[in-house]
Amino acid sequence: MASRLAEIAPERTFQYQNILPPLPVPTLESTLSKYLDAVRPFASEKEFRSTVDIIRKFREGVGKDLHQKLLQRAESKRNWLEEWWLDTAYLEVRMPSQLNVNFGGPGPYLEHVWPPAEGVALQRASIITWHTLQYWNLLCTERLAPQKAGKTPWDMDQFRMLFCTCKVPGVKKDTIRNYFKTESEGPCPSHLVVMCRGRIFTFDALFDGQILTPPEILRQLSYVKQCCEREREGDGVSALTSEERSRWAKAREHLISIDLHNKTILETIESSLFVLSLDETKPYSTPENYTNLTAAALTGDPTIRWGDKSYNSIVFEDGTFGSTCDHAPYDAMVLVSMCWYLDEQIRAAEGQWKGSDEVRQLPLPEELLFTVDEKVVSDINHAKQQYLESTQDLQIVCYAFTAFGKKAIKEKKLHPDTFVQLAMQLAYYKKHKKPGSCYETATTRRFYHGRTETMRPCTQEAMTWCRAMTDPTCDVSVRRKAMLSAFEKHNKLMSEAQEGNGFDRHLLGMYLIAKEAGLPTPQLFTDPLYSRSGSGGNFVLSSSLVGYTTVLGAVAPMVKQGYGFFYRIRDDRIVISVTAWKSCHETDAAVLFNHFSSSLHELLHLATMSQL
Repeated sequence: MASRLAEIAPERTFQYQNILPPLPVPTLESTLSKYLDAVRPFASEKEFRSTVDIIRKFREGVGKDLHQKLLQRAESKRNWLEEWWLDTAYLEVRMPSQLNVNFGGPGPYLEHVWPPAEGVALQRASIITWHTLQYWNLLCTERLAPQKAGKTPWDMDQFRMLFCTCKVPGVKKDTIRNYFKTESEGPCPSHLVVMCRGRIFTFDALFDGQILTPPEILRQLSYVKQCCEREREGDGVSALTSEERSRWAKAREHLISIDLHNKTILETIESSLFVLSLDETKPYSTPENYTNLTAAALTGDPTIRWGDKSYNSIVFEDGTFGSTCDHAPYDAMVLVSMCWYLDEQIRAAEGQWKGSDEVRQLPLPEELLFTVDEKVVSDINHAKQQYLESTQDLQIVCYAFTAFGKKAIKEKKLHPDTFVQLAMQLAYYKKHKKPGSCYETATTRRFYHGRTETMRPCTQEAMTWCRAMTDPTCDVSVRRKAMLSAFEKHNKLMSEAQEGNGFDRHLLGMYLIAKEAGLPTPQLFTDPLYSRSGSGGNFVLSSSLVGYTTVLGAVAPMVKQGYGFFYRIRDDRIVISVTAWKSCHETDAAVLFNHFSSSLHELLHLATMSQL
């Protein structure tokens, strides 16, 4: 009877955490072999021979020792990479997070019940906030179903970072503060922070232990809006979060030194569930053109976002939505999961609140007033200026390709993600006449505290296909053979990366072992092909599939001469956001998108011809 009850009982969100396998360390031989294969498209014959020699010496010499030390580390840690990855990818990075690291994007709700409209922003914000609080409650009570690949459970630890989480700047290295607790672990902070016109307010999302209803949230938001409309703009302290990290750390220390109450305010913001930004811009978009909305989310007013917060929900004046989030505590698919839940709930309720309109006697929101001096004002102005300059340099396009989508691709028995990735490789090749070193996210969440591995789509097979597609003398059979070979290679590499058998994180581990031991940097990592192929954060195409839902985001390019390329795939469309730096005259996001669109058509045509 007990076992039958256990089968019926719903799975708890974090119930599999203790049985997830540890992150494996790939074999040295497989890592070096895959690395050589990955750098081949970027090398001349002479350069490649040199790199082969460097790899041979590494394998027989220092590489063998570093690999053994890494295996020893893995014996004592369930995830040998976790701390290293957080530090090197995020916490030690000194450039401003709010544009270079954070991800932002549009709320998808205008595709069904919430088209842009005047005078509805606060009503919609209260409804979406209520649904977000329901999601928080599902996490607290562990009623959110654990995610799986087939029957294999995935690590859910990143979901703990969605709420009550903030990155705190340090002069040399940042830290993450997470205040979230499940019901069984104890009380969890339940207050929200609302930002409007450079001012900051807070109120509790619970009253008498119950989540506020949308009419009650509306009452609180209306109070904030009225305060901001009848009084002057605030100091905009939150703009400091858009600053270079060490500079922001020193500004934060100064803020605390002039008044200890400032520290209390900072902790109130950092521990809050999330930040709701009341943004007075009107970025009107359509489901075919999300450009304005994506730009407003990613590059909007820094005085009403807390760039270090794990979630900033943005409501725009025209009733559309966006978000911007710190990337350090979790990867984009965690946010996509929540936003897809919100989208489904809003659609199901037709965008309406169908419960009681009664509003209980709630305490009014409290304004959080920082004590500022001339130095703080100067720091804020500096932060705003550098942020403005960097946002004006970022080109963003976000369009829907509506000729076909997942349905037509699947009919050709091809993997939709691989299809998009190969079209992207062809687009880059057409625009730049050379291979584009490319990063695609591969999840490693089947392992304990797994996050991501790099999958490199710019394979020799993909380049052979690109050359065939741009050679007018090539016939269909040659192109078809090259296409199928490129698909097969991509799918194999992605599968291996997800199974913990990629090579980029393994190379990083050996590099860091050497660094921590004070050893000279091995030649492998100083070889020109290492960075030219994308290693060390030098990928010219930084890409990710953000799923098969209505949720999309955008991220700035990884390098000055690169692109950010993010996409979602639906049955009837593929929606893409492309970013580039305007100050780089080699790149152009709009031109790349046009090449990408024509490449999608060419690829489907080739797949169709192949079946005749």
